[in-house]
Amino acid sequence: MITIEHVNKSFGEKKVLHDINIAFEKGKVNLVIGRSGSGKTVLMKCLIGLLTPTEGYIYYDKKDFHHLSFKEQKMLRTEMGVVFQGSALFDSLTIEENVMFPLNMLTQQTRQEKLERVNYCLHRVDLFNTNPLYPSELSGGMKKRAAIARAIAINPKYLFCDEPNSGLDPKTSLIIDELITGITHEYNITTVVNTHDLNSVITIGETISFIRDGFLEWHGTKDEVLVSENESLNDFIYAQPITQMIRR
Repeated sequence: MITIEHVNKSFGEKKVLHDINIAFEKGKVNLVIGRSGSGKTVLMKCLIGLLTPTEGYIYYDKKDFHHLSFKEQKMLRTEMGVVFQGSALFDSLTIEENVMFPLNMLTQQTRQEKLERVNYCLHRVDLFNTNPLYPSELSGGMKKRAAIARAIAINPKYLFCDEPNSGLDPKTSLIIDELITGITHEYNITTVVNTHDLNSVITIGETISFIRDGFLEWHGTKDEVLVSENESLNDFIYAQPITQMIRR
């Protein structure tokens, strides 16, 4: 579980996050939704240690991440997998080398052990026989699956996905959603997903946190989101093509 308590983040005089309190549950897909500029990405960067909160605490299973020593933070990062919005694959590396990258950085495994793990992860995301290919040879959906394979290569306890369906067609988005959900439940991971995709909200959002202008406006489940009486949430939800969400 990841627990956020009274987190504030400012850049100079501009305050971006205001007293955020959320618990992200283990073994569930925890979504963070909101319009562009709402503070979602800043919150995720605080979660994974790219930014330090101005105030407040972020606990990983009761460990206060930003008050750990450098060595302790480094150890905790070995338990984190991250899928970036643009996949962030290395163009000059093959898919095999991309997935192996965190294993080279963070483990002392033998070459054979790393290769076995890479092959397992590629098979898990249905990317058979892509080892020698380069990212430029993959479709957008395949790149996202390769990014997920790289994120789970180190067998993380925590998985972070920033707009994993960005730029994908609805059918491919559904495949990515099902993959994230399956991995989360199979490995009992604490998964946090930033998304604009309202289909994802309805289909995979086991807990949902709605951020508006840096404030936590609403927190609930996918069963509650469509019947919420929060006006800001409704404005966000019903600005989307609701027929698509129902059809899914």
